[in-house]
Amino acid sequence: MLVAEIDHLDEKGNGQAVILRESKGSNPRKLRLTIPQTLIGESVQVVVDDPDKKRKKVMPEEILLASPERTDAPCPHFELCGGCVWQHWTYEGQLKHKTNHVKNALKRVGLDSELVLDTIGMDDPWHYRNKMEFTFSPEGDIGMHEQGNFRKIIPLETCLIAGRNMVDGMLEVGEWVKEFGLKGYDKDTHEGLLRHLMVRESFATGEMMLALFATKTPDGELASAARNLVERITKKFPNVKSLLWLVNTDWADRTQSEDTHLLAGRDFIYDEMAGYRYRLWFDTFFQTNPLQAKKLVDLALEMGKPKEDEKMIDLFCGVGTFSLPFAARVKELAGIEIVETSIESAKRNAIDNDLHNTTFLARDARRGLDEMHDHFGFADILLIDPPRSGAGGKVMRRIGRSKPKRIVYVSCNPDTFATDVTELLPFGYTLKTVQPVDLFPHTVHVECVARLERKDTVD
Repeated sequence: MLVAEIDHLDEKGNGQAVILRESKGSNPRKLRLTIPQTLIGESVQVVVDDPDKKRKKVMPEEILLASPERTDAPCPHFELCGGCVWQHWTYEGQLKHKTNHVKNALKRVGLDSELVLDTIGMDDPWHYRNKMEFTFSPEGDIGMHEQGNFRKIIPLETCLIAGRNMVDGMLEVGEWVKEFGLKGYDKDTHEGLLRHLMVRESFATGEMMLALFATKTPDGELASAARNLVERITKKFPNVKSLLWLVNTDWADRTQSEDTHLLAGRDFIYDEMAGYRYRLWFDTFFQTNPLQAKKLVDLALEMGKPKEDEKMIDLFCGVGTFSLPFAARVKELAGIEIVETSIESAKRNAIDNDLHNTTFLARDARRGLDEMHDHFGFADILLIDPPRSGAGGKVMRRIGRSKPKRIVYVSCNPDTFATDVTELLPFGYTLKTVQPVDLFPHTVHVECVARLERKDTVD
């Protein structure tokens, strides 16, 4: 038994400790430990079965000195399931840590951390997700991957971060699988039928989608089971407006479809956000916490200060989550997104919401900006919502050279956000404010909305 002192958390939210071990030389060896489900300042007892390693991941045997921010995890699956990492941490403690994460990201690149406001949390940080992807074990159990082990599935009886109706739908599908003796997909042998179950629900409209990913089509020997699935789902869940069977034979462990079969309803559901309606297909990217996502939109509008005579570009626009609310407030809006299906959805969503001052282009960010500048002109406002990897220096410098008056940066990664912002400073931009928002309670992730202004701009 060894005693470890947790001095910080890694990027996955796990406790980190260093233990000095005796060695044959004059200097002791350092053993770096990763200890999940621990908090900064805690003393924990651990067992290290391979002391010759320099790095080791171990579970705590006993908490000797607990943090005052430690709390009991309410989910019975927490210790094994990989869906959450911080249920043992008070929500107030999580929010403080996320604020400090954003502050430290700015400090590392020389930006003013005092611009970072306190993270906006949720009044009720449970059952907030409107989309979940569950996985089948080879035995046919449905659940989530074990923490740090994508080969093992933890069967679930509940899920405290998913919408309650989504959990009920997942459990019903699980009962159907057991009743018909269906097998799950084995990632090692690449045999078996069922791979994933994707569940989407609109908290605004109440519509739900169940999308089953399998290696075979729902006919022949599976026709009876498929008919039974339709009967039990449509009877017990009238809010399921889309029941899909999607064929995926690829070895990659992704929710993708080679052949889509519509079992019941339509192939999309309707959702709403900030007063605008969106169509969501199984592969549509849409914010998974609608309550907090609405706050992101409100913050972006507040920071962007759109005017009726202005032009705007929405970079990495997706299906138009930010585009539509801004389009209703500006003269013209152009959206750029590399995923063609998202652009088609954005065009359709604009029409559905009676917005006719939009232009959407399926291009990568760099080429898309150049094309928009040639045909659309230069923007007064630019909103950027890049992936976790950030926009990158070339894109940010293109933005700087185009000289928008105001830039709203929506980020899901404080570290890449801070790096991207430094690229704008030589072009005369000043970072004015950074507002973190917690879209994923009990996980390490934190979103930010930030405002930048060009120094010679007068509003």
